[in-house]
Amino acid sequence: MKKRGSAELRPNEKGMILAIDMGNTNIVIGCVDDNKVLFEERLSTDRSKTELEYVVIFKTVLELYGVEPESIKGAIISSVVPPLVNIIKEAVEKLVGVSPMIVGPGIKTGLNLLMDEPRRVGSDLVVDAVATIKEYGVPAIVIDIGTATTMSVIDRNSNYIGGQILPGVQVALDSLVSRTSQLPRISLEAPEKVIGKNTVDCMQSGLIYGYASCVDGLLDRLAAEMGEKLSDIHVIATGGLSKVIVPECHHDIVIDEELLLKGLKIIYDKNVD
Repeated sequence: MKKRGSAELRPNEKGMILAIDMGNTNIVIGCVDDNKVLFEERLSTDRSKTELEYVVIFKTVLELYGVEPESIKGAIISSVVPPLVNIIKEAVEKLVGVSPMIVGPGIKTGLNLLMDEPRRVGSDLVVDAVATIKEYGVPAIVIDIGTATTMSVIDRNSNYIGGQILPGVQVALDSLVSRTSQLPRISLEAPEKVIGKNTVDCMQSGLIYGYASCVDGLLDRLAAEMGEKLSDIHVIATGGLSKVIVPECHHDIVIDEELLLKGLKIIYDKNVD
């Protein structure tokens, strides 16, 4: 594939875009057109891959969904993995022919961050909050269940006022297995009963029901501190393990696996000339 020079890159325009979110465990990639997510796929985050290897991977994903690179009008990237940003950026430039926007300082999001260090708020949290405000309204709590489990709080004035970060379910499992001699590696799925009758069921119960109870309890505490009834708060969950944990929660929580991609499209549109 011929390397594109900077003079050959097209400007970002309105229309179908390529949206990419780089997390510590997975890279979420999708195309969004007119605020409709056409597809979403998850790839393993691999810091050792070159830009050309990512070009091949992204090209394969587009081909699976019948999307021609030339039909993509723009691109946007959010990332919590700084070493990969330039690699993915250059891969997108080679494949699509546009220089992607990077969510970070200097890009318009429309979100007011009432934080001690606004610049240190993860780009994924910002993107999720932007999408939640537009799609669901405020006040809101956004739960992202991935490598880390994060909870972001948005008040009635659409301000991002803070949140929580705790170890993710997979991180907890990996730590449990690596630091014990007899506990096996297990699949993350809910057992039939809370009271386990064997080692695997006990581990699954502790992890799945334990995290579900943690989410329920934190929601109660957050609502109380916000001075709101939890029933008046839009609670949205996203992330790779949301489908595993949320069904076991007692509170009403909406799962939106496309939240990040929707947010990236909203931010993209705010920054297109």
